[in-house]
Amino acid sequence: MNTAQPDSLKPKAVDALPLSGYEGFDAMDLAAHIRSGQLTPLEVLDAAMARADVRSQINAVALRHDEQAREAAVQLSRMGQVERNNLADKAPLLGVPFALKDLGVAMQGTITTQGCAFFKDAVASQDSTLVQRYRAAGLNIFAKTTTPEFGQTATTESRLFGLTRNPWNLAYSAGGSSGGAAAAVAAGILPVAHASDGGGSIRIPASHCGLFGLKPSRGLVPMGPKMLEGWLGLSAHHVVSRSVRDSALLLQLTQGPEAGSRTGPQPGTVMDAIARPPRRLRIALMEVNPFGEPLHPDCLDAARAAARLCESLGHSVEVAMPQLAIGDMFASMGVATAVGMLSTVSTREKELGRAAREDEFEPLNWRSLQLARSYSAEQVFIARNVFDQAARTLDLFLADYDLILSPVTATPAPLLGVMSLDQSYEDFVKVAMTGPPFTAMFNMSGHPAMSVPLHWNAEGMPVGAQFAAPFGDEATLLALAAQLEQAAPWKDRRPAL
Repeated sequence: MNTAQPDSLKPKAVDALPLSGYEGFDAMDLAAHIRSGQLTPLEVLDAAMARADVRSQINAVALRHDEQAREAAVQLSRMGQVERNNLADKAPLLGVPFALKDLGVAMQGTITTQGCAFFKDAVASQDSTLVQRYRAAGLNIFAKTTTPEFGQTATTESRLFGLTRNPWNLAYSAGGSSGGAAAAVAAGILPVAHASDGGGSIRIPASHCGLFGLKPSRGLVPMGPKMLEGWLGLSAHHVVSRSVRDSALLLQLTQGPEAGSRTGPQPGTVMDAIARPPRRLRIALMEVNPFGEPLHPDCLDAARAAARLCESLGHSVEVAMPQLAIGDMFASMGVATAVGMLSTVSTREKELGRAAREDEFEPLNWRSLQLARSYSAEQVFIARNVFDQAARTLDLFLADYDLILSPVTATPAPLLGVMSLDQSYEDFVKVAMTGPPFTAMFNMSGHPAMSVPLHWNAEGMPVGAQFAAPFGDEATLLALAAQLEQAAPWKDRRPAL
């Protein structure tokens, strides 16, 4: 199969982009340079916008909010250094450009489409709690990144915005559903971007794009105020990033309860965790696809390479896996995601005063919406109980191990079109479960899990390794990630753009 990139899709050569060193900085670097006066918020915003323009073939950006971002950058740039430094404790990322995923969050006065034509004019009346916290951290939000419709597949392709391409090879998927966020970071547009994860949607794009991606424990990062738990608890919000420390800092700045929330571990000072190596860890290595289906050698190689690196750092690794009711779990996941989508659509129907039309949705999502209307309250209740039982099984397993190591996906990044929602159900199901067999179990159980970029295959494509921890133990994941980042640095491994 020819996977060479057509000349028409290759990023155009540019003699010079603003701020030539921009792509070597993470968010904390940029913030430090802004505080010191070496850079201004306007300079770094211009650098991000220019790269979004020049690398538009990747199609990572769905919506732009240039005017309000530029106004904010101008105001911040007019501040004196003393004034900026006085804000450093409260807003440690002051002036750093940022993007939201175009799904599941709201920024007042702007549109969030959910990747769906039915929501193409849905203007938010208020900020999400998470967006409030991003703003309080000092981030300057200038865009929203692409997502598949309602985040319902492990690729980022939609009728509304088209194909999002992997910066490592534009013929391949960037993963989903936070594929736009991951593509934007991998392409050097941003050092870090908001992402969300209902079945692997942070970790899968991070794996496919050579980035770090952490899904937090259920309830740790706020999702309100309109809905405090997404997809019966499956969904979690955080970021994809190039550096571990950016992820740790943003988790520290955004974690913790909001008014009305009743779940989630107690917030901790996770930045402290990355300052020192973790203790000797007992790690269980999963080498078998939970569905009993084949596992691509590249994905197994990535997990085994991570295991060897962990052993070289003094950790203990042994092959073991929890015994889960995988069939029941994924059937329940189908109920939860479909009913969650139906609830979102029904709310929009009430706002518009009309029913949604079939031509406003991808075929597979329209099918799911019709099925969701037939599900009973008992089925939804059973689904949540199945998730709770999976959590219990994993809690008991993790009593004997500190972490679970596995592949992120069952296959490397697929070619574009393979996992599209715009195809027949029969074709889709043949490939759909190669994406989340390892990731989704931790959405159902609520445990934290991360994808770490430690392996590239013979074709030069990144393939991540997943680590999962006991509920609420993000500190151990981040401590290990920082240790791995130091032992096998990935910061300078970038696609040739």
